[in-house]
Amino acid sequence: MIFPSRRGFLAASVGALAAAPLFAADQTIALASNPSNNPGGDDFTFAPTTLFLTWQSDPTTTMTIQWIGAVGEASDTKIAYAPLTSGSSATTQPATSPKSIWLTQSPLLRPFPFSDLKLFRAELTGLSPGVNYQFRIGHDSPTYRFRTMPAKLTDAFHFISGGDSGANIHAVNNNIQAARQDPQFALIGGDLAYENGKSVATTLAFIRNYSRTMIAKDGRMIPMIACIGNHEVDGGYDKPRAKAPFFYALFDGLFKDTSYTALDFGDYLSLILLDTGHNSPIGGEQTSWLEKTLKARVDHPHVFAVNHVPAYPSNRKMEAIPTTQPGEQPKGGTGVGNRKYWTPLFDKYRLPVVLEHHDHTFKRTKPLIDGMVNADGVIYLGDGSWGKLRAPQSPQKLHFLANASRDYHLSLHCLQGEERFHLALDEFGRVMDVGHSGQRKLGVVAMPS
Repeated sequence: MIFPSRRGFLAASVGALAAAPLFAADQTIALASNPSNNPGGDDFTFAPTTLFLTWQSDPTTTMTIQWIGAVGEASDTKIAYAPLTSGSSATTQPATSPKSIWLTQSPLLRPFPFSDLKLFRAELTGLSPGVNYQFRIGHDSPTYRFRTMPAKLTDAFHFISGGDSGANIHAVNNNIQAARQDPQFALIGGDLAYENGKSVATTLAFIRNYSRTMIAKDGRMIPMIACIGNHEVDGGYDKPRAKAPFFYALFDGLFKDTSYTALDFGDYLSLILLDTGHNSPIGGEQTSWLEKTLKARVDHPHVFAVNHVPAYPSNRKMEAIPTTQPGEQPKGGTGVGNRKYWTPLFDKYRLPVVLEHHDHTFKRTKPLIDGMVNADGVIYLGDGSWGKLRAPQSPQKLHFLANASRDYHLSLHCLQGEERFHLALDEFGRVMDVGHSGQRKLGVVAMPS
């Protein structure tokens, strides 16, 4: 797809939404969540309801398969996988064609916090870029599908982002809308389940909803990438890693040593996943790491920073919060640390887009440098209303806001060459907003005329 302009992207996107066979995704979801629906008649005795995909390293050549369950639920948990040959189905038995060489790998088991359950994890490596794969768990599961990312950005592709989900009906509606867009992956910027580092049941409900609904139209499972938010942490802020037991149980393969990291898709896309003071201070080591990381990626055409608490909030106050105790210093407003330590680096390295969350609204800022509107600046997008909602402040009151609304939403990002188009959809699939971020050449954003 080619979108030469904002208008062209809007027309193409709206047309695709209107023309797409939206029921197809729902049929796939039903099949994946209830194997007895399989028209082939296979009787699958093991189909984990918590199965989902993620990445620990380069998405062009790897895929991580995970599920949460009890030991003994399946007699065999070894994963068999192979490229998907033409004519294969996501629900048939593995093909026996000599063109499909099936490899096997046993998952690693580790305790799942506060329960007798285990996390089963297998990272498949040495995969071919841009290829559809099929896999099964033992002998008694359906055959599932996934796709590796391309080695080079030669064609347009798109992904979904959002934050502040939970497990309510609005979050499920947005999952379904996200799957209908057929994205390469979904990026959730903190506050996934709202388990507060304590609730096994809440964590499992979120994962089950994701596993059941985040299936593309062709049966392909949509991988999840996440960064940490305050509701992953028992205590929210300034707590040790042990206070976010579920987040690291699920994602410590990516966040091995720190609560922030970078995920590189070949040399064309980098996701910089940050921690807004939940397990790591914003300043100090994280900021030093951020500058080194951005500097090392100045030649990458697409770099997205992702954090939970916004630098430019649309609901909460930016100003310092007065205190009632005599002599006590005022507390900083929302995003003070981001604006002090991070936004100067985003300006310096001219990130086109920063994805923010936490405020439970939809927002898109004007391009900003040092907090002021500048055509060569950085756009701050999101504000986290996948499943939680608040009323934003009016763009007339906040000079940096281009658009804001009180709607459950997700963002669809299309990468075309060196351009990025950003489409906001509400939980019913209606187009709320369309934005475009400028080209990133020699570290400078050049906005289109």
